[in-house]
Order: sequence, then structure tokens, then C-alpha cells
Amino acid sequence: MKHRKMILFHAVAWIFYIGYSMLEDYLLSSRPFSWKQFLFLTYFVSQAVTFYFCYSFVYPRFLKRDKLVPLLVFLALTPFLFTFTRYLLEEMLYPLLFGFRNYTEGTPFSFYLVDNLFRALPMMAISAVVWNVQDAFKKEKENKLLRQEKNQAELAFLKTQINPHFLYNTLNYLYAQAYPVSEKLAEAILKLSEMMRYMLHESPDGQVELQKELDYLRSFIDIFRLRFEDRFFVNFTVEGEVGGQRVASLLLIPLVENAFKHGIADDPAAPILIDLQVAGPQLTFTVSNHIHKGQKDLTTGIGLANIRRRLALLYPNRHQLTVQNDGQVHRAQLELLISE
Repeated sequence: MKHRKMILFHAVAWIFYIGYSMLEDYLLSSRPFSWKQFLFLTYFVSQAVTFYFCYSFVYPRFLKRDKLVPLLVFLALTPFLFTFTRYLLEEMLYPLLFGFRNYTEGTPFSFYLVDNLFRALPMMAISAVVWNVQDAFKKEKENKLLRQEKNQAELAFLKTQINPHFLYNTLNYLYAQAYPVSEKLAEAILKLSEMMRYMLHESPDGQVELQKELDYLRSFIDIFRLRFEDRFFVNFTVEGEVGGQRVASLLLIPLVENAFKHGIADDPAAPILIDLQVAGPQLTFTVSNHIHKGQKDLTTGIGLANIRRRLALLYPNRHQLTVQNDGQVHRAQLELLISE
């Protein structure tokens, strides 16, 4: 429905523009009206090609701070696109189909080129205005939706909020009671306490140190290990300098959680592989697991759609999430530019 409205809006705009232009030409021109004037609608076709080339290709892809050079290159080429389109229609197709042309026969192409290049500029400007206005409305709509989602999340959190101090004190009490009975159990409670503290942690910009995010992942893996004891096969590797780097909190855990939920953790021939590599501002996080055919875990996890949504909001144009599944192995790789 939204696309239909957009197509209708564009169609009406073109009808008004073409109608106004032809009426103005008829009223101001001293030439008698001729049916041939309708054939010169190809001028507007050339303008439409120019408009939608900029509107659909140039501005969406290159109207960004780091795309200035290709933007200028394509804008410089656009007048030639207009000129060649019009030349193809009016100076090559018209003589073939109707036996006449727009310009006088024998007009050199150099004159045609100079006479038409500047005619593309108004439509390039109009295209820029239309695209920017539409983009502004789109961003405002997304921001409004984001504010609504934030308010709903805050209300849901307030309804279920537990006093953190009460939670920490309770876990510390359980740790003290469990330690004489089972050191493993006590350590698990301690790690759970640390994880809860991290999950409730807030920073002004929503970012945390990458090292703390990795510590959280390790605590999560250690607690999960309790289910399997000695038959637990997970390889977690970290390469590169993680110190001083910051990421959005709880950004990596969903991929690991999904691997544990649907993967095999107790088979040495099919271990869960977790690999993080940091090279300057570039972070690459890869999680792969063999798919557990008999897995019946129906608990609600964080779906890939939600992960993609969060990445789009937090790291627009700075991430790539690739998911591969051949029926045997599931592999998710996140490439992230964590600093600009």
C-alpha cells in the first residue's frame, strides 16, 4: 500500500509538471498547434530518466560523508545521461519511425551536447530535494517508532523491576551458603551475580568496554558448562588488541546464546566455535555450531530479526551480519566497525 501511494504521488506530480510545461509552451509560443508536439514528450522522458537515476541510485548510495568522490563523479556524468537519452530518442528513433527529428538535420553532435548538458541540472536539483525530504520523513518515522519502542520497554522494565541491591545481597547470601557444600555451585552463583550486575549496568552512551563484554561471554559459557561437566566442547578464541575498544553492551551474546540453544556442546567431533578478531577499528565475531537434530528447546530467545534491528539502529552502515545454514552447520559472522 505504501509503495502504491508513492507511485501514485509520483505519477500525479509528473502529470501536473508535463501538463503545465506543455500549456506554457502553447500559450507563449507563436507556432500553431501540431500533433508533433506530443511526440516531443520524449524530452520529459529524458528528464524522468535523469530524475530517477539520481533519486533511486546516486543519492541513496553516495549522499554520505564518506562517499563524496563517487557522488561528484556520478553527478558529473548525469547531464551526459540526459543528453544521450534525448539524442537516442529524438535524433535516432524519431527519423526511423516518423521521418523527422527535433534538431535540424546536419546539426553537429558537439552543438547538441553543449545545448543539452545544462538542461539536466534543474531535474538533478529537484531530485535531490525530493529524495532528502522523503529521507527526512522516513528518519522521523523511524525515530518516532524508536521512541515508542523505548517507552514500551521502559514500562515493561518498571513492571518487572527488582531492586538490584536486594538481588545482589540474595546472591551473595546464596554464595556463602553454597560454598561449604559445593565450590562449583558457589562459583556459578558468583558468576551469575556478576552477569546480573553487568546486565543492569548503564553507561551514558550505551557503550561498554569490549573486555567486559568478553568477560560476560566467558561467564555465560562457564555457567552453561555446568550442564555437561567434563563433556563440554566449546572453543573460544580472541585475537587482536581488545583494550581501549568499546561496543554496545550485550551485543555479542545473542549469537552465542543461539549457538548453545540449537547446537551440540557435548560432542568433541562437533565443537561450538566462537572466534573474535579485532584489527584496529574492525571487529569480526564468528560463531559456528553443528545443528542438534533432536533439539526441542522451545524457549524464547533473541531472534536474528531483533539482532539485525538493533545493529541497524546502533551501527548504521557500519556492520554486516552474515548467516549461513546448510542443514548441518549454522554459522553467523558479524563484521563491525566499532569506531570511526
